[in-house]
Amino acid sequence: MAANGIPQPGFGTSGHEGDSCVESVVDALETGYRHIDTAQMYDNETEVGTALEQADVDRDDVFLATKVHPSNLAADDVRETTEESLERLGVDRVDLLYVHWPIDAYDPEETLPAMDEVRERGLTRHVGVSNFTVELLEEAREILESPILAHQIEVHPFFQQDELVSAARDHDVTTVAYCPIAKGDVLDDGTLTEIADSHNATAVQVTLAWHTARDGVVAIPKATGDHVAENYSSLEIDLTEDELERIEELDRGERLVDPDRAAWNR
Repeated sequence: MAANGIPQPGFGTSGHEGDSCVESVVDALETGYRHIDTAQMYDNETEVGTALEQADVDRDDVFLATKVHPSNLAADDVRETTEESLERLGVDRVDLLYVHWPIDAYDPEETLPAMDEVRERGLTRHVGVSNFTVELLEEAREILESPILAHQIEVHPFFQQDELVSAARDHDVTTVAYCPIAKGDVLDDGTLTEIADSHNATAVQVTLAWHTARDGVVAIPKATGDHVAENYSSLEIDLTEDELERIEELDRGERLVDPDRAAWNR
């Protein structure tokens, strides 16, 4: 199952390090994940590249995404650090290259044409943005020559981001949801656990099934051990309309990641 050509669920690697990162990504790929998400900021592109090499999966079957660090968003740095990311990943190109945060060195008139350039050079198949507002997303659409394939933002049942998801959907931009299980907080929610019990599933699996059911949304949970396969099996859960409505009622505008980083609202 894919949204706009982006397989789901994806496998997030934020916080994964060293041999554990390699092991988890290999496990994810051999479980069935075909979308791996990393970033310069995560400092694990080398490990992700090692996992791609070790896994018994054809590279061409994997949708690989990385993100340009906010401090590397000057035009020359976009070009240079993208090449460095590819070298660390051991690939000739990625499938999706994001602007990670529109802060620090981000200048739309300089950064975005550089993103177009690296795409034209074949270093990435698609470009995307991350952590933008509706206004910044519209501005990026106007400046970029490349279509924006995806917008990666924090999304979970307690922070559903309907306005941003709708704004993206209106322009055929896929919303890629990070922190999709609210850092595990979904496990403590009575509504989600009740729905999970009716499906002989976990609250995490139900939450990921909710993401899958949302039009134009792809979740990228991170996991280790048995949770890798557990998350992937969420694809087998079909939620009823009533259950989806109950989950929609859980939205309370609760941002968990960088809640004080208001500087990107320029």
